Amino acid sequence: MSYTAPLKDMLFNIEYLAGIDQIAQLPGMEDAGLETAQAVLEEAAKFCEGVLAPLNWEGDKNPSTWKDGVVTASPGFKDAFKQYTEAGWQGLQHPTDFGGQGLPKTIGSAVGEMQNSANMSFALCPLLTDGAIEALLTAGSPELNAIYLEKLVSGEWTGTMNLTEPQAGSDLAAVRTRAEPQPDGSYKVAGTKIYITWGEHDMANNIVHLVLARVSGAPEGVKGISLFVVPKFMVNADGSLGARNDVQCVSIEHKMGIKASPTAVLQFGDHGGAVGYLVGQENRGLEYMFIMMNAARFGVGVQGIAIAETAYQKAVSFAKERIQSRPVDGSLPAAGPIIHHPDVKRMLMTMRAYTEGCRALSSVAAAAYDTAHHHQDADTRKQNEAFYEFMVPLIKGFSTEMSLEVTSLGVQVHGGMGFIEETGCAQYYRDAKILTIYEGTTAIQANDLVGRKTARDGGQTAKDIAAQIEATEFELLQTVSDDAHAVAKRLKAARLAFLDVVTFVADNTKTLPNDVFAGSVPYLMLAGNLMAGWQLARALLVAQAQLAKGQDVAFMQAKIITTRFYADHLLTKAPGLRDSIVEGAACVTELALDAF
Repeated sequence: MSYTAPLKDMLFNIEYLAGIDQIAQLPGMEDAGLETAQAVLEEAAKFCEGVLAPLNWEGDKNPSTWKDGVVTASPGFKDAFKQYTEAGWQGLQHPTDFGGQGLPKTIGSAVGEMQNSANMSFALCPLLTDGAIEALLTAGSPELNAIYLEKLVSGEWTGTMNLTEPQAGSDLAAVRTRAEPQPDGSYKVAGTKIYITWGEHDMANNIVHLVLARVSGAPEGVKGISLFVVPKFMVNADGSLGARNDVQCVSIEHKMGIKASPTAVLQFGDHGGAVGYLVGQENRGLEYMFIMMNAARFGVGVQGIAIAETAYQKAVSFAKERIQSRPVDGSLPAAGPIIHHPDVKRMLMTMRAYTEGCRALSSVAAAAYDTAHHHQDADTRKQNEAFYEFMVPLIKGFSTEMSLEVTSLGVQVHGGMGFIEETGCAQYYRDAKILTIYEGTTAIQANDLVGRKTARDGGQTAKDIAAQIEATEFELLQTVSDDAHAVAKRLKAARLAFLDVVTFVADNTKTLPNDVFAGSVPYLMLAGNLMAGWQLARALLVAQAQLAKGQDVAFMQAKIITTRFYADHLLTKAPGLRDSIVEGAACVTELALDAF
């Protein structure tokens, strides 16, 4: 089965939920209205469907290979990457000052979803380059940016993030890689970094590694970490490539999924020290790296939506073709396609509703990002920044956990055939698992939600968002639609459950931290579920208005049914999660350690 980009749903979100026409009124965004969005998305769909998707299964069967320090990408990837960069896709969201197209994240995130649906292993390479670009735009000196940014934005060079070490996973305080200042202002960097996505490959002329390291004499812990640019090849004064830097790929990992994406072990400085250049100021590296990580975390959340969409499409295709058993209602005289069976429909509706809900949420959050970065009014920028920051751990955490359920259901719809690799849906299940782990596990996203996003401001941002949800409930109740009223009822119950948890977190994080953090992931799942359901509720209101005008009747009716399903089958989980968080902490933490 081939991938087909869900253009209609993406454009619905961009137009009605994200408000692309309002974004096009922001300074610098004037050319980014609905017409531009449609043209860009249609072109992206052609590339993703025609070039990237056919390589996905091939990359799983024939992963990237390592030999004598050289990594060769899966067959077809190098040519696809050449087409990708020549078409300008890498620079889509990046500033025109450095050769990019300067389009809003609202458009870019939809394009990113397509790329990841078509071929997640391939799409990881530009995703990491995007993170490197963000960090340099934020903290890089003019001199450093003049050398590296244009090449990164064009895709001629690719970028990486180098955080993790054998002894330092999520705990970056344990980073041991060292950086020694040199008389010419550069540094000699030495250490080992692991889990470096696309850390070595043959698709680009140069690889720009962004590396966390400690300058000699720096404070211990996270306060003593700096960020460095360490290129694979040195760059001459005229911009041409010079000698090979002292960075070696000593191996790549053998993984359960995303097999075509080489995950490298990089050794810096085995032969005198790799030359690195400080980004920003010493000892502020973690601050800058979080900029990369925030960009990447949103991107990984979109990956979850992307893999869920692909799994859903494949499951629907199979369910329409697989003949098995007569329907329980006798609607067919003999055995028919399994899509007639109620439980198969339930699985497909679950897959569809989760995917559409999370897609709507990511689109709205992207619009908030664009507004926060471009609006002329300071208060508006601040409000949208707070909204976006609150949504990032939800999009990353909830959308990726959602993708595990959806890809698992995709296997289930296929039955025994789903357990056979050649069917293809098992690859989506395997690929999806990493999404809940890299760029910060689900628990780390939940810790962020509890600490930085809820406890820090006493839950005020969360309560402000809940007030917006309540306003949507009011709108639903003003209609004469039974579906709208039913959704309002479920939305209210989920919102009240959310507010109870917000109060519990805000009141107890300092005094009863174990109790609060025992429920941190359930809190994230409740919040993500609510926010996705809220956006679908807004979508229902739009769909009803469009139906009244006779616009795209089949699509609008499907949107209403999908939202009703989400409310009745998925939002109903929220009150139960509330009970486990607020009332169930003790049984998480009380069992004696030697009883495990």
